[in-house]
Amino acid sequence: MRIALVQQHATEDQDGNLSRGLAAAREAATNGAQVITFAELAFSRFYPQAPATLDSLAHAESVPGPTTDAFCSLAAELGVVIVLNVFEQDENNPGQTFDSSPVIDADGTILGITRMIHITEYEYFHEQGYYTPGDTGAPIYETRFGRLGVAICYDRHYPEYMRALAVKGADLVIVPQAGSIGEWPEGLYEAEMRVTAFQNGYWIALCNRVGREDKLTFAGDSFVCSPEGRVVARAGQGTDEILYCDVDLDLVARSHGRKLFLRDRRPELYCDWIQQSDDRE
Repeated sequence: MRIALVQQHATEDQDGNLSRGLAAAREAATNGAQVITFAELAFSRFYPQAPATLDSLAHAESVPGPTTDAFCSLAAELGVVIVLNVFEQDENNPGQTFDSSPVIDADGTILGITRMIHITEYEYFHEQGYYTPGDTGAPIYETRFGRLGVAICYDRHYPEYMRALAVKGADLVIVPQAGSIGEWPEGLYEAEMRVTAFQNGYWIALCNRVGREDKLTFAGDSFVCSPEGRVVARAGQGTDEILYCDVDLDLVARSHGRKLFLRDRRPELYCDWIQQSDDRE
């Protein structure tokens, strides 16, 4: 399976951002990509750099909506799977907005939506004013090319969430991210994903934002980790580019994560341990 991570900057021109994204997806498919993924809020400025206002919340869009409609048509035309990330307005619950990743299968249908579960709040990442904690759990999508899970940005820090994707059988986990230069100690989030891929026995494709915006400069540095915990493809820092990687799904079944670590789990113990810790707090 060939995957493509579209690392692109965003401007105030959302139509222009969307057009560039569609063009990049078409280019990726032309170059053999079967699964194409984008970074967090890829087609807009990163709104949480500033606290939420009524004006900024008005940028949320429905799913299905304009962005997914455009990519559903393209996915069906090209026969590719596309994983997006958008600022979603839940039409059934006015006032609830989410950080959401619709997953589009190769026939153009939306298989489902992953909504970010864990919502952070710190300088220039004022996300609690924008996002309702996700209510879709940790779904796995049976796409034409493999079993995919999605861990949106902050969710990648939670081993419980990342393990749930493995237990449910993900072969590949897509991580749409908005990571800025200097946000974490050098190499830390890459090391975190390498360990996670190794422990869980799946591929990880982390697609990061890039470009200078109001308060932050997003790093790029998108990468792909194998189930062996190795980085096998990496994009540049600060560059608009498409990162390609050929993914051998047979490595999943042969990984230490699947042959050993998942086999030898003791899940009947873990809830009690965690509850005891919570009670002490």
